Amino acid sequence: MLSLTRSVRYLIPFALGLATATASAATTPRQQWKTDIGQGYQQLASSAHVLEQTASHYCDSPSADTRQQLEAAWKTAFLDWQAVRFVDFGPIEQNSRAWQLQFWPDHKNLVARKVSYALKQDKPVDAAFVDQAGVALQGFPAIEYLLYDADMQQGERALPAADTCHLLDTISTHLAGTADALASDWQAFGDYYVSMDEYTEKTVAAAINGLEILQDKRLAAPMGVRPPHKRNKYLGDAWRSENSVAAMRASIAGFKQYMVPGLTQLLNDAGHPELADKLVEQTDSTLAKANDLPDAMAPFLKTDEGYRKLQSLFIDVIQLEQVVEDRIAPALGITRGFNSSDGD
Repeated sequence: MLSLTRSVRYLIPFALGLATATASAATTPRQQWKTDIGQGYQQLASSAHVLEQTASHYCDSPSADTRQQLEAAWKTAFLDWQAVRFVDFGPIEQNSRAWQLQFWPDHKNLVARKVSYALKQDKPVDAAFVDQAGVALQGFPAIEYLLYDADMQQGERALPAADTCHLLDTISTHLAGTADALASDWQAFGDYYVSMDEYTEKTVAAAINGLEILQDKRLAAPMGVRPPHKRNKYLGDAWRSENSVAAMRASIAGFKQYMVPGLTQLLNDAGHPELADKLVEQTDSTLAKANDLPDAMAPFLKTDEGYRKLQSLFIDVIQLEQVVEDRIAPALGITRGFNSSDGD
């Protein structure tokens, strides 16, 4: 049975936040970004609560249908996070929230180790345990591990085992709380954000950073573009659920929805309509390329034909990043004194 308390806890702040965003007519680029990013965070909070409720429902009434609903709810919420993931300033910086939502890259397979440790406890873990366990146990990858990892598909700990379900429920509640706080804090942060000119540069820099991570870490690394030139699906995010391409597609769509409107307005205000048109054109081209690909990356890495399709997307992502960093940023007088690809 779905929790009425959980539903009410979510619906009230979401309704208030949505009303605030709708009532505030965006008249400047930062006001546009404030509204758009705020809506992205509200969408994430909404789907995170659906995930929380669906996890509880599945554990109360496990079946093939409720399992399918749970997997769909995880994917929806995860992709909503991917859409707004490029924002790397403001409330997302508090308490390592980006890492809480998605611990990645996970070169040491820490998610698997943390989940396994939690399931070996003498009694079911509680919220305090998850709070103290660290970011590897608190977000989407930990739930993905429970749902999709080969080691969790059979045996006494496979879902819907009681302790595993309890862990699933506890993690999903923590994740929903993180998304709630993020959406609420963005609303509180909004007026300050709009008032500070420096956030124009920070917002554009965040977009470039997100595109660089997409290019270098989420595509080039699993494709083996750079030494040692080995194709490796495990370097992509969401490889367990076979959603590596779906995640990248959502990030490009989020860039279009939450970044491009404010940036085109900024360019038009600055007298660069041709760059605004180029931004829209390249964004649409890149998204169309991603839309033509299935969700999983692994099959593309196995054949030369599939690899060429990934290369085509890779080239479009490079071109989009170059439009923003090499043409738009200089035209707006924005400089970046750091290599943003060094961090996620």
